[in-house]
Amino acid sequence: MQNAVRRLAERLPELADRLVEEILSGEQHERSAELRGDLWKMCHVGLGHGIEAILNPGGTRTDLRWAEYLGRRRAEQGLPLDQLLRSYRLAGSVFWQGIVEVISEDNPEYVPQLVRHVTNTWQTIDQQSVAAAEAYHRTEYDVLRRGDERVQAVVDALLEGRGADGGLLNTATTVLGLPAHGRYAVVVQGQRGDTALPPHGGPAEARGMRFIWRMRADTVIALVSLGSAGIDELVEVLRSRTRCHTGISPVVEGLADLGRARWLADLALRTCSGPEPELARLDERLPSALVVSQPDLAGYLYQQALGGLTDVEPGYRDILVSTLTAWLDCNGSAGQAARRLYCHRNTVLNRLRRIEALTGRSLASPRDLVELVLALNAFTLRSGLDELSG
Repeated sequence: MQNAVRRLAERLPELADRLVEEILSGEQHERSAELRGDLWKMCHVGLGHGIEAILNPGGTRTDLRWAEYLGRRRAEQGLPLDQLLRSYRLAGSVFWQGIVEVISEDNPEYVPQLVRHVTNTWQTIDQQSVAAAEAYHRTEYDVLRRGDERVQAVVDALLEGRGADGGLLNTATTVLGLPAHGRYAVVVQGQRGDTALPPHGGPAEARGMRFIWRMRADTVIALVSLGSAGIDELVEVLRSRTRCHTGISPVVEGLADLGRARWLADLALRTCSGPEPELARLDERLPSALVVSQPDLAGYLYQQALGGLTDVEPGYRDILVSTLTAWLDCNGSAGQAARRLYCHRNTVLNRLRRIEALTGRSLASPRDLVELVLALNAFTLRSGLDELSG
């Protein structure tokens, strides 16, 4: 057997030719001359290491080191593992066919004795395949991890407002697979003390929308590629998956605008103040967003417009504020507000007149009403405003 393997080593270039043809016979597209040359080199070196392993079974097993190298390289190239393992099976077949041919030429009477050598030969091939597969899987994991880290870095840069950088924009379209110009939104979920965030923030895809989530210390942020969907569809997707306050930006028209969208989503989130999780669309909370964006000015407006309520007993003050809120929510209808508050219409009117007297504002004056609405938002969000203004 050893003599036959040594004879076969003299035909190594021919074996490499045959192995290349076997491998390419299963491919649908013809490789370029450069790629064929690279494949031939890989086959030539690999077969050479295999022959060396059989001739010197107690050696350093350079064939296994070569198998690990091939496994890493194929994983980095993104080629399927089954193609690599197929090439090892074909290499074993070509090698064994070559052995049979050599012995048939020199000592045909020894051909029946080859059967006892089959196990050792295929055991060597199996060892090489295992080494290649293990290296492939390790490298594949590293490649995926590096790819995920790159995606995260690109998303972070876009959300930080660096999308105007042409180089970053080109990189983003390649890494994220998203068009530079398209319909996007940003979602920011805030974590409350007793509310655990979902493991990945939310869905990856839903209703034609694609979500890319990023974890922060106290928030989860999503870059959302809307496709043809609108904010209404986005809200419906999030509604059943949200266990904490969530801010949603308006639609922006490109990756370069995601920094602004993230800021707007943050503003929407900061308008949430109730104990139950809220889905806050910025386009539906513009007065509140205006208030939280200027906490010092909002605090001054509150003191000017509603300062007269500060001397009122807290319980009665809360009644006046809830009455004004209900009246505004009911589009200025005292009757509807009374039904909501379970009181008489005249009670609502009396409370509104009391508010006018304490604030010095008239609810019939558009200018005064605007001030009162903004001041009421400041009152409702006052705890958050105190934190922001320090």
